[in-house]
Amino acid sequence: MKPVLLAAAACVGLLGLAAPRAQADTLLIERVGAARGMDLPRRGASMAAVEARYGAPVEKFAPVGGGSKSMPPITRWSYPTFSVYFENSHVVDAVVNKASPLEIGPAPVPAAHGG
Repeated sequence: MKPVLLAAAACVGLLGLAAPRAQADTLLIERVGAARGMDLPRRGASMAAVEARYGAPVEKFAPVGGGSKSMPPITRWSYPTFSVYFENSHVVDAVVNKASPLEIGPAPVPAAHGG
């Protein structure tokens, strides 16, 4: 009977190790679902319209790019729960922020190297 109890205890232990990962995945899935119902800036809205509706961002990042017409400047504004990306001065996307730096989510796009 002891080997059966030992095997059962080992299974319970292994399930306990998997639980933190499963909880983190559930958190991300729930946040993505909740984001669908969030009031985020819409594509095409101007910077002035975004600031009028959502207030001043926590941080405004300097534009990146803008070296040519095929690569217009992209600016990011950070709010407590989301970030807004602008091309020139109009929204191209708004995304929900991660709950914590440890949250597993989409991998960042690798930086392009010149050459």
